[in-house]
Amino acid sequence: MKGRRSHVLAIIMLFGVFSRADQIATFKVRTEEVHIDMLVTEHGKPVTDLRKADFEVFDNGVPQEIEFLGFRQTPVDAILVVDTSASVAGETLENLINAGHDFLGALRKDERTALITFNDSISLRSPLSNDFERMHDALIKTKPIGDTSLIDACYAGLMVAESKSSRPLLLVFSDGLDTFSWLSDEMVLEVAKRSNAVVYAISSSQLPEQRFLRNLTKITGGSLFETGSTRKLGNVFLGILEEFRQRYLLTYSPRGVSKSGWHELKIRTKNRSLIIQARPGYQATTKSGDVE
Repeated sequence: MKGRRSHVLAIIMLFGVFSRADQIATFKVRTEEVHIDMLVTEHGKPVTDLRKADFEVFDNGVPQEIEFLGFRQTPVDAILVVDTSASVAGETLENLINAGHDFLGALRKDERTALITFNDSISLRSPLSNDFERMHDALIKTKPIGDTSLIDACYAGLMVAESKSSRPLLLVFSDGLDTFSWLSDEMVLEVAKRSNAVVYAISSSQLPEQRFLRNLTKITGGSLFETGSTRKLGNVFLGILEEFRQRYLLTYSPRGVSKSGWHELKIRTKNRSLIIQARPGYQATTKSGDVE
């Protein structure tokens, strides 16, 4: 019990927001404008030549007029949340570190990154910045030990994503299921619904049950990659970054719907063979705010 208390205190000290989880900067929009970050694919490959006329948007079942469709030019803020529990020792850790280096090498100078590691504690190894050398050094010094606090670490990643980040990508790696978190998956998923982060996750576990990561990525419009080997982990990291850069930004002004509360989003293409990945809704408010 003492270890768990220390674990929770570490989250509080690192992020200073645990007791205000339901009050964090959330995915709220001013009712005069909604922005949707989405990926469109066909046979697993991004489709990048679509126009406004190719889409239909429904806000709480009410059809909306699309005002803008294009690609985001905003620099990426990438938050890496990586498992450093005892089970990643050896080849897995080596592959993880190399994948992290490859990922950093693919970022542009105007983009930023942060590193959070987790075992039976949560550590912010490198804060959000474009100091890539510091990030490289933090990866090299990673040591595997202890249990797996996956759920708590994802919460911490969402907190970093909300700190002055305009386009956050949360990239989570774990080789197993949670064994030590204090927070419930329901609480963290609720926070994710109201965050502007898009979460991509990689699991190298052979275990069939990955409900938390699957739900987390779905809620935020991201993807879960399940692999039994980490030998090509660098390719997966780079593939995620490339895919993230090919997401559309769709904008509309809500009409015929409430100006507050939770709004369910439905987005369709007239070509039914295309698949759309986007968050399932947004929290509307009459107060000023932004959406990403």
